[in-house]
Amino acid sequence: MQDRISIVVMVDAVGALSDRTLHNGNLSLVDDSSAGSRLQGTPDLITAVVPGQVVQWTPIHVDVQTPVEIQAIEFLSGGTVPLTADQAVPPHPVEPPAPAPGAVPTTGADAMASNGYENHDLLVWEGVVPYDMTPGVPYRYRLSLRLHEGPNSVLHIDSPALLRV
Repeated sequence: MQDRISIVVMVDAVGALSDRTLHNGNLSLVDDSSAGSRLQGTPDLITAVVPGQVVQWTPIHVDVQTPVEIQAIEFLSGGTVPLTADQAVPPHPVEPPAPAPGAVPTTGADAMASNGYENHDLLVWEGVVPYDMTPGVPYRYRLSLRLHEGPNSVLHIDSPALLRV
């Protein structure tokens, strides 16, 4: 089994900002898990993982003029269906890892200063799959993306998940 799973977060920022949603073809999630992930290329990606693996999210913007960064990743539940707002459990933020050799840790709220780590022009988020995940149960997470600047620039989606195999 591979030590690291990469999830590429491809965003049509212009479409997302125009539609005010990450749906409608504005977001595509793809991973390189060899364990049989499901719904590749959709916002509903379920990434197959094993405990101890490092999962790395990398945002890529389709429109080269509109920057995209990961604002936050928060785990919502360990249930087989997404929770409604009435049932929601307080989210658990993904802790940024210790800096990798050569990585530059950053803090703050803009593309050059978020909770991710600078990697050329991309902010890469990563975390380790915990050993206490229940096998076969999707762990949904909220992926919040900052698209450019302004009061309506942060959009999120609650449909992706990690699944311990």
